[in-house]
Amino acid sequence: MHNYVMIGMQLLGSLGLLIFGMRMMSDALQKMAGSHLRHILSRMTANRFTGMLTGAFVTCAVQSSSATTVMVVSFVSAGLLTLAQSISIIMGANIGTTLTAWIMSLGYSVDLTTVVYPAFAIGILLIYSKRHRYMGDLLYGIAFLFLALVLLSAGGKSLDLEHNESVVQFFASFDTSSHLTIIAFLAIGTVITCVVQSSAAVMAITILLCSTGVLPVYLGIALVMGENIGTTATANFAALGVGIKARQTALAHLLFNVFGVTWVLIVFYPFVDLVCSLAGYDPTAGGQAERLPVVLAMFHSCFNVANTAVLIGFIPQMERVVRWILPDVKKGGPEPYRLMYLQSNLIQTPEIAVLQAQKEAARYADEVCRMFTEVRPILTEMDEKKIQQTYDAIDKAEQQSDEIELEIAHYLEQVSDGHLSDETKTKIRRLMREIGELESIADACFNLARTSQRRHSSSLQLGQEQQSNLVRMADLCNEALAQMSRLMHDETHEVDIKETYRLELAINDMRDRLKSENIRAVNDRVYDYEVGVLYSDLVGEMERLGDYIVNASEARVGKKENY
Repeated sequence: MHNYVMIGMQLLGSLGLLIFGMRMMSDALQKMAGSHLRHILSRMTANRFTGMLTGAFVTCAVQSSSATTVMVVSFVSAGLLTLAQSISIIMGANIGTTLTAWIMSLGYSVDLTTVVYPAFAIGILLIYSKRHRYMGDLLYGIAFLFLALVLLSAGGKSLDLEHNESVVQFFASFDTSSHLTIIAFLAIGTVITCVVQSSAAVMAITILLCSTGVLPVYLGIALVMGENIGTTATANFAALGVGIKARQTALAHLLFNVFGVTWVLIVFYPFVDLVCSLAGYDPTAGGQAERLPVVLAMFHSCFNVANTAVLIGFIPQMERVVRWILPDVKKGGPEPYRLMYLQSNLIQTPEIAVLQAQKEAARYADEVCRMFTEVRPILTEMDEKKIQQTYDAIDKAEQQSDEIELEIAHYLEQVSDGHLSDETKTKIRRLMREIGELESIADACFNLARTSQRRHSSSLQLGQEQQSNLVRMADLCNEALAQMSRLMHDETHEVDIKETYRLELAINDMRDRLKSENIRAVNDRVYDYEVGVLYSDLVGEMERLGDYIVNASEARVGKKENY
C-alpha cells in the first residue's frame, strides 16, 4: 500500500511537472514570437483555408490550442477578426494541438533521458544570457516536459497495473462494444479536462493507462474525444462577461468539436479500426500495449483533420447557427462611452493585453477629439444657454476621461505583474505616457470650456479679429487632433508623425504672433486688459493642447524625431 501511495505521488508530481513544462514552453515561444503572432493571426486570414493553416501553424508554434483560441476570442472582441475568420483559425488550432499528443507518445517509445539533461545544461547557460534567455526558457520547458514524460512512463511501469488483477477486472468489466460505455468515458474525459483546464494532462493520463495495457483502446479514444470537448471550456470561460462577439467565437469552438464528436460516434468502431490499421495495431488481438500511445496520437490527428475537412466548407452555415443561438445585440441609439477592449479574463499573454490596451487608447483618443469638437464652437459663442450646455457636457466628459485613464492604467499595471519581455515593458511604458497625455488633452478642452463660460459670465466681448484668430488656431488644433487619431489607429505604419510636428510648429508660430499682437493691442488701448488676459488664456490653452497632441503621438510611435 505504501508503494502505491509513493507511486501515486510520483505520478501526480509528474503531471504537475508536465503542465508546468508545457506552460513554460508555451510562454517562451510566445515571448520569442512577440507581435508576430498577432500579425500572423490578424492578417493571414484571406480565406478559410489560409485561416485554417494559420491556426495550425500558430498552435504548433506555441504548443497550446487554448492560447490560440483565447487570442482569437480577444481579436474578434477587438474587431480585428470576423466570426467567420475566427472559425477557420479555430479549426486549424485543433489540428495544430495534435502535435502535443505525438510528443507525448514519443516519451513512451523513446528514451528521452539522453535529451533532458543536456537541455537543462544548455538552457541554464542561455537563461543567464540576456540576448538568448527566452531560448533558454524554451529549452527548460522542453526539458521539464520530457522529464515529466520519463517519470510518468517509469511510474506507470512501477504500478505494474497489467498484473493487478482487480484493476484489470475493473476495466474489463466495461463493455467496449456498447455505445453507452463509450459515451460514459467521453463524458469522463470532458469533465476531467474542464476541471484541470489542461488537455495535455488528460492526454498524458490516457496514454499512461493505455500503455500499461489495462485500458482498452476504445475507452482510451473515448477519453481523447472528451478531451476535445473539454478543452473548449478555456475559451468559453474567457468569453464570459465580455462582448457578444467573444461569446459567439467561443461558442463556435464548442459547436465545432461537439459536431465532430457526434459524427465520429455514429461511425465510431469503423473509424477507430481504420486508425488502428494505419498505426499497425490490431484491437482484437492481445498485447501490443506499447503501440497504443501511437494509436491515440494517430486518432487525435485523424479526428481533427477529418472534422476540419468535413466542416471547412460550411463555415457560413456555422456562422449563421452561432448568430441564431447568440444573436447580435441591436443598438438603439448613442450610448455613453464604455471600455470595449479591456477584459481582464482575456489576458493570457502580455502581447494580447498590450494590443487590447492600444485599441482602447485609440478609442480614448477619439473621445478627446470629440470633446474638442464640442468645445470649439463656444470659443466665440455668446449664447448663454449653448455655452452652459456645452460646459456641462465637457465637465462630465472630463470626469469620465479621468476614469478612463485610471482604468487603462490599472489594466496595464495588472499586465506588468507578469513575466514580460523587454519589448512588452517598453510598450507598456509608452502606453502609460500616451494615456496621460490624452487625459491632458481632455483637461485642456475643459479649461477652454471654463474660460469661455468665464468670458460670458463677465460679459466680456471679443473683437472680430480676435474671434477670427481663435477660429484659425482652433482649425490647426482640430487638424492636429485628426492626425493624432489617424496615427493611433494606424496598423500599417504608413502615417507619418512629421505632419504632426509641422502642425505643432504652425500652432507655436501662431501663438507667438498672437501673443505679440495682444500685448500691443492692450498697450494701445484697442481693448481692455481683462479681455486681453482672457484672449491670451484661450490662445495659450490651445497651444498647450498642441503640445499634448505631439507628446501622445510620440508615445504611440515610440520615438522622438527631430523637426
